[in-house]
Amino acid sequence: MPIPKNVTFVTFDAYGTLIDWESGIYDAFAKEAARDGFEIDREVLMPLFHEVSREIEGGSYELYAEVLRRTAIEIARRIEWPLEPSRSGFLPDSVQGWKPFKETSTQLQKLSKKYKLGLLANIDDKLLGQTRRHIATDFDLVVTAQQVRSYKPELAHFTECARRMGGKRGWVHVTASHYHDVVPCVKQRVPVIWVNRNKETLDSTQKKPTAEVSNLREAAKLLGIS
Repeated sequence: MPIPKNVTFVTFDAYGTLIDWESGIYDAFAKEAARDGFEIDREVLMPLFHEVSREIEGGSYELYAEVLRRTAIEIARRIEWPLEPSRSGFLPDSVQGWKPFKETSTQLQKLSKKYKLGLLANIDDKLLGQTRRHIATDFDLVVTAQQVRSYKPELAHFTECARRMGGKRGWVHVTASHYHDVVPCVKQRVPVIWVNRNKETLDSTQKKPTAEVSNLREAAKLLGIS
């Protein structure tokens, strides 16, 4: 699907796209582990986080705060960090401190002058509320995992978004997650701009996005924002 000539609505994934959640997650783990004199390697932690959280999200729906707690417990088990399960709340508690990327506020403000903006987030409403305190720009539409009782890459976020917008015409989605967002967008025939922050390479079997950029500024430029 090409980028429409007449874009009217631009939606975003939140975490990894607008919010530097990997730094927030690592900092939370490092701080909590330091209480036990335990060191955590970011290069080990982040692949584990993505693997474990996806496994948990693939089960029956539960609030994202619980997903984070269960993810913390399982990661601790795998890296042999003796974390008491009662302390696993450190991870959902850290969400309020996850900061936007430096470019986020400027690019959202520019885009909001030309388009309606939406947010499709794999999180619960309470935790998203904590994140939105860091973002000055308001959104015309917000779909959370809690609202659809489902986690991307399942299609519920995108189906609900299209329902609220009254169709897919003029819609472009922007995301940093190939797994969570590019794949379902391709399935739903929604034009998608992949912000490939981590310089991932796709093999021949993986779905290709409509466009690939390295940051939000380049995504905005594709949408006619200088």
